[in-house]
Amino acid sequence: MRPVIYQLFVRHFSNFHEGGVPWGSKEQNGCGTFAGVNDAALRALAKMGVTHVWLTGVLRHATRTEYPGLPAAPACVVKGLAGSPYAVSDYFDVDPDLAVQADNRLEEFRELLVRVRRWGMVPMMDFIPNHVSRAYQSVLRPECDFGRTDDRSRFFARDNAFYYLEPSESGRAMELPEGEFVPERGCGRVTGNNAATWAPDPCDWYETVKLNYGTDYRNGPPAFGSLPREFAAAGDVPQTWRLMDEVIARWQQMGVGGFRCDMAHMVPEEFWRYVIVNSRLRDDGVCFMAEAYNDHMSLCRGDVHESLLAAGFDAVYDSTSYQLMKSMYEGSSWANDLDRCQHDKQVLARCGVRYLENHDEPRLAAPEHWAGQGRAVARALMLAHYGAVSAPVLFYNGQEVGERADGPGGYGGDNGRTSIFDYTCLPRLQHWSHGGKYDGALLTAEEAALRAFCVRLLPLLQHPALSKGNFYGLNWANQQTAGFGRLTGETVSGHRAYACLRHNRKARATVLLVCNFHPNEEMHTRLFIPTDALNWAGRGLQELRMRHLLNPTAPDVLGKCLPGGEGLEVELVMPAGDGVLLEWLP
Repeated sequence: MRPVIYQLFVRHFSNFHEGGVPWGSKEQNGCGTFAGVNDAALRALAKMGVTHVWLTGVLRHATRTEYPGLPAAPACVVKGLAGSPYAVSDYFDVDPDLAVQADNRLEEFRELLVRVRRWGMVPMMDFIPNHVSRAYQSVLRPECDFGRTDDRSRFFARDNAFYYLEPSESGRAMELPEGEFVPERGCGRVTGNNAATWAPDPCDWYETVKLNYGTDYRNGPPAFGSLPREFAAAGDVPQTWRLMDEVIARWQQMGVGGFRCDMAHMVPEEFWRYVIVNSRLRDDGVCFMAEAYNDHMSLCRGDVHESLLAAGFDAVYDSTSYQLMKSMYEGSSWANDLDRCQHDKQVLARCGVRYLENHDEPRLAAPEHWAGQGRAVARALMLAHYGAVSAPVLFYNGQEVGERADGPGGYGGDNGRTSIFDYTCLPRLQHWSHGGKYDGALLTAEEAALRAFCVRLLPLLQHPALSKGNFYGLNWANQQTAGFGRLTGETVSGHRAYACLRHNRKARATVLLVCNFHPNEEMHTRLFIPTDALNWAGRGLQELRMRHLLNPTAPDVLGKCLPGGEGLEVELVMPAGDGVLLEWLP
């Protein structure tokens, strides 16, 4: 089954408190809970075609909110009041903010995992291997704390948990943007983004410290002398490897079926081979999704995506296709350029996670992003981005109703993203969640229409032509087709229109996908399908009848033969920012 992964940020998703204030506390702005993600919510997600639910932000992390036995972290190592869920303070615990009763938080999380499974979906969670909070201290497994036996006199040692700065003559403390962190007086540690300095910049991940996997990251990709399986047999792996394997084993035993691995390229690929093999010995169906980028911080050899997939990952973020889609509105890219995503790196067409939103990226409907046109073209973007490949899909909570990131903020600022650092809410999603009823009773007509589109589209991604079919791009054949996304003054078509075929030979299934990316102009065109494409789909030159998949009540579309045997012509009229999926009938 093609993975359709719904990113459910618990703190936001089931927060039914309306309104709030900037920099508001939990009491002022509310906070979602595990219990709030109830059967009604999960039933709706299953109906929407979701196969995996990534429960985001559930690990206990540094926060300014205090609970019995869990003191607040120093303000200088917490971004916002709620804190970053990627500054983990205990890998073996969950966030008490998300529990109805803080001392029952693990059982409430376990019950949520059971509910997700009951609705036929796989529960996932974050695995954050590159860094931890500067205030890390495990309450549940203190014997597994990082750095207890480190040699702090050395920048790097194989079995150290952290990288230590050269001692300062004055015995200074870490000078963080929000103040001194006294516990690191005279013993500073490198930040999660490799900043080896006593005074990290505000743009650094200053609230975190980088973990050591037995290699000095300054020297690039490591050269371990043995294969991980041989390491494991001898028990000779760096200490951090063993601790992280215990972390994953702990959550697998509780019922977690998959892990979204944060900044996976910043950790040696040998570790991934080791930990993924061990995880699959415990559960051969466990899935691993990597957030990874080809950048200067990579410890992978060669191409990051290929290295991590070879190391055992099921899927890796496809940031290239995301940036190209965004460049159609914020840069110089045309829809004609999209075929590069299918041809240049075919492994990503199968295993590259396709997303248009996530917690790191701006909302489609945020006015200051996507040239202010994302809301108008959301349907076309989703259809083209998800439908042109067989890869996994990542869908962010609130995307289905056009969330604009306009809940109360704070540290996160006003940047078009729903803040992960603050107690905030999803105002438009609340129109659907309706205080825990999840019945959509408060949705506006626009919000309801977008959500209904998503409920139709995402299940269709399991269509054999879309889940396992091959790809044939049609933009090249329509560059002189009148009305096919050509803007005023242009001599070539395909600037704001996209078309392709998906075909599964075994299932004898073919789908024609056409999108109009223009935010406010209807598209009238006679799309050309060349004879080569018909032969590729096993049809030959013949008239074709096609039925609408997204709108089953719409009349069938006829593909008419052109004189001279050149191919077929399909007449289409499409609203602005919309698209069609047409299934070829026998």
